[in-house]
Amino acid sequence: MLPLRPLRATDLGTLALLAWMARNEEGAGRTPCLLACSLGDGPGGPQGASAAVARLLDDMRLPVGGDPVDGTTRPSLKVSMLVVAGQIVLQMPDVTTQVTPPAEWLEAVGRLGYTYFMFTTRVCPTTGPRRPVAGAELAAFAGAPETTNAAAHVYLPARSLRA
Repeated sequence: MLPLRPLRATDLGTLALLAWMARNEEGAGRTPCLLACSLGDGPGGPQGASAAVARLLDDMRLPVGGDPVDGTTRPSLKVSMLVVAGQIVLQMPDVTTQVTPPAEWLEAVGRLGYTYFMFTTRVCPTTGPRRPVAGAELAAFAGAPETTNAAAHVYLPARSLRA
């Protein structure tokens, strides 16, 4: 059996980070959520990108499907989120990506100290090169069982730069 070659960030294709507020299970409040997904534009196409995401999640010991990992109690977690100057910077082995979330999201993360993070192996639909869908189409993708069941789920603590 041939050994696997090292995972390259390009295998993942373009990573999209999508931040939104979701109603929590109790329905009394809202939870800041963050979804990472590939646009499927890596060298192996959508199937290769999906397989690369699955491999990265496995390398980080984040199970796809099932119960969320409580990253607030796991300092050795190989994924981290830095919130600085109104930006989210998501860091994983050999991969860094960022996005500007809504102000409401930043306020909620500031209060709670974490986000509900999902990284799905399902490829995000696009409206063109490096452009994920938006609006109702994006909401349907993010909330679809095919997306959430194919994702690792993590309560991901927010870190910030200390002055």
